[in-house]
Amino acid sequence: MQQNNGLDKNQLIIFALFSMIIIGAMFYFQNKQASEQKLKEATNKTEVAQTAPTNVTKPAIATNLNDSVKTTSIQQVELKNKELTLEISTLGGQLSTVELNQYKAYNKKTDANDKKLLLFDKNNSSYGFQFKDKSGKTFNTKDLVFAPTQNGNSVTMQANVNGAVIQFIYTLLDKYTVDFNVKTQNLAQLVSDNKAEFVWDLSARQMEKGRSQEQTHTEFNYTFNDYKSFDYDGRTTMEEPKETLNWLAIKQQFFSMVIEPQHGFKNSHGSQDTINEGEFVKKFNFNGQVDLAGGEMNEDFKWYFMPLDLPLLKSYNKNFDELLPLGWSFIGTLNRWFFIPMYNLISSWGLAAGWVIFLMTIIVKIILSPVMFKQHKLSAMMKVIRPEIDAVNEKYKGADAMKKQQETMAVYKKAGVNQMAGCLPGLIQVPIFYALFRFFPNMIDLRGKSFWFAKDLTAYDDVIKLPFSVPLLGDHLSIFAIACTVVILIYTVMTAGNIQQPTQEGMPNMKVIMYIFPITFLFFLNTSASGLSWYYFVSNAINILIILVIKYWILDEKKIHAQIQMNKQKDPKKEGKFQKRMREMMEKAQEQQKAQQQQGGKKK
Repeated sequence: MQQNNGLDKNQLIIFALFSMIIIGAMFYFQNKQASEQKLKEATNKTEVAQTAPTNVTKPAIATNLNDSVKTTSIQQVELKNKELTLEISTLGGQLSTVELNQYKAYNKKTDANDKKLLLFDKNNSSYGFQFKDKSGKTFNTKDLVFAPTQNGNSVTMQANVNGAVIQFIYTLLDKYTVDFNVKTQNLAQLVSDNKAEFVWDLSARQMEKGRSQEQTHTEFNYTFNDYKSFDYDGRTTMEEPKETLNWLAIKQQFFSMVIEPQHGFKNSHGSQDTINEGEFVKKFNFNGQVDLAGGEMNEDFKWYFMPLDLPLLKSYNKNFDELLPLGWSFIGTLNRWFFIPMYNLISSWGLAAGWVIFLMTIIVKIILSPVMFKQHKLSAMMKVIRPEIDAVNEKYKGADAMKKQQETMAVYKKAGVNQMAGCLPGLIQVPIFYALFRFFPNMIDLRGKSFWFAKDLTAYDDVIKLPFSVPLLGDHLSIFAIACTVVILIYTVMTAGNIQQPTQEGMPNMKVIMYIFPITFLFFLNTSASGLSWYYFVSNAINILIILVIKYWILDEKKIHAQIQMNKQKDPKKEGKFQKRMREMMEKAQEQQKAQQQQGGKKK
């Protein structure tokens, strides 16, 4: 058998590139971008001229916009139900505070979810309608001061602009919904355009423990084509000049803010910038066009401030379930129809979330057990015929590489070993891995659920805190991530013995690459959801047990060796299509190589 004599220069370069590619791919979506953007300062203080009128049916008509600001003092009107607490400011007539009453945000000081969950607060959101008057100048409703009239959970905000009346009517409904109706009178006397621009600026507040993970999931989402088509943008400017948006959302990891216009937004565009430190994670700007009818606006909007809970999102029947990033195509189907129902069923038994994940892992392993048994049986067969493979390598050591490969495949064929069968388990587990990569950071039922030393299974555990920050690792070490890396390494050591060593000069040592790969998992899992690390720790620990059980109780190497000898004596099996194509390709390549050698000899 060949011995590993170390790494040459080419191998080191290949290994370094391999590691860089893996690490780069895993952190692509967690990449830190531009430097922190300064937030807009609070709106300029306005002098209080007089007390707000109690009756808004006959408001004072301002001679200009500045007079409108001076006629009323700035107030906050509160609307509240079991789901939402709202405050509406008379400055701009806009929602200034939005609190989700049944949820809490992460508090860095206490390392727990015990802060008020405020989507709008402290001027982090500002929106309004921008009009162009007949002189070509623009004015924005954000600059106006409105007079309120409240009736239960509904409030009418009214402002005057040079004889025109603008009304914003807010009504707090169930299911995290706020009706937002806009009406105008005599606006046609002022405006020159038959459209208005809806402008929304938002700095998304950090709600979760894992900042980089939350930044990855904070993005624009929107639908068009009568709610049938969905798109999102998490990194660049958003440009939709041709589509009419049915709704526009700024989505975070577990919560979303959605604005839905009755007739849609046209000529929409937006921008987003990552904020590296501080209270906020991203800064957004959106601009969408709303049509006027005869110079007047009479448009119904709806605001939704909701948790990303799949049954709730589906209940609206507006394609809101696309806000939950469960993965595309088969990956999303696997989460929607397998992992989420499985989690809900097991959690209904009253178990802790960590033990629910433990049982989910066992169920997946049971389902995959037939495939895994075939994989380990193939591994045992490869081990038995290893001496014959080594003999072929020694015999054709200085020979043509193509000839050596043909002889090696002949040994596999006579022994009845199908190398491609070993690829199937790996291919099956790829969609499962990616589905779970989407499942754990986005399952709101796991949010805030603790297990052992992990306080939140949707965020990393950071019991081991570092006094400094390490590139790609951060300022902590996750115990679950370390444990997962260790068991993957053990599993790799137990399975790497069956890997054939490279026989050609300059080819990388596959064993070394297999040892490097688990180390990259530490960098990936250290800032990921601890539920994901716990799942893969259990999964790989079970893999190790399966290998031991198969090796010592199920598979007998002597019987396998006898079976291989019997296979050799039998008539060779008919080639499959894939094997036939591989043989024909190798024969053709060998013929071309011989022809080239002959031509070279003639020239000499």
